[in-house]
Amino acid sequence: MIRLRFLNPDGSLAAETEAAPGTRLLEVAQRLGLPLEGTCEGAMACSTCHVIVAPADFPRLGPLSVHEEDMLDFTPHVTATSRLSCQILLEAGLGSLEVRLPPAHADMRGL
Repeated sequence: MIRLRFLNPDGSLAAETEAAPGTRLLEVAQRLGLPLEGTCEGAMACSTCHVIVAPADFPRLGPLSVHEEDMLDFTPHVTATSRLSCQILLEAGLGSLEVRLPPAHADMRGL
């Protein structure tokens, strides 16, 4: 199991949980009711699942694809450790991961 820690934009704890290897980070966040919409259902046609990965954890994730980098170019509040949570596949050796929700996150559900 991989230990996950989700932080609010202000750094306060939003949720902690564990997930099985092979799970996408977006799926876990949605099960927890966090405001990561994933409008395109992982097709990388939006950025409504943008998260900011803790700097210590970022190098332990797989590399960004060119397409993911391009999508992040159009995303507000991008940082050097930004990722699309639909593209983060939790791998067995990861152990733990901490991500922060970006400020002014756009959640289109319910509109």
